Amino acid sequence: MTDVAIADPDLHTGEEPILREATFNPKVRTYWLLTGAFVLTVSIVGIPLLIFWFPIGYALTGRYLERVRCVLTEKNLHVARGVLVRQEKTVPLDKITDLAMSHGPIMRQLGLRGLSVETAGQSGPGSLIKLVGIEGTEEFRAAVLAQRERVGGAGGGSAALAPATAAEGEASVESAKLLSEIRDSLLRIEKRLGDDGGG
Repeated sequence: MTDVAIADPDLHTGEEPILREATFNPKVRTYWLLTGAFVLTVSIVGIPLLIFWFPIGYALTGRYLERVRCVLTEKNLHVARGVLVRQEKTVPLDKITDLAMSHGPIMRQLGLRGLSVETAGQSGPGSLIKLVGIEGTEEFRAAVLAQRERVGGAGGGSAALAPATAAEGEASVESAKLLSEIRDSLLRIEKRLGDDGGG
């Protein structure tokens, strides 16, 4: 990965037109500073470093915020971030399995949300990309999901989601049956709890 000057649009989107670009809430710097301070405090060994963390962390988080970029194009989600080590990731929309939103206590106080991108076939548990502080996180998430549906509806996603073998097809039918049974059981439990609460 190469480090590219800020003035240059450093996210390589190819010839794809940009549909939407995320902007980040400046309060995310406070979140990063508090999170770093919390980690140093919990480690106990890091407590003496707290006096250095705030001035250095403030500068680093400002630089990081200037450099982070997340762009939605017709077929991909492009993310670039990093100060010393620059990372660029391009995620095909038809590979995205989930866009999860999160907000812990500090995020809630600052009015921030986290957005995690998970993909089919990613290595290891957890999300492929996690971004905190996108302005209008819900709207950005909805835009990505809507574009993913358009890409899938155009035929690109349907082939990827089709079972490759008869065994996989049977497994997906069994999974659907199991999910239906679970749903029916939950509905029965909910009905029973409602009946008990009324009596």
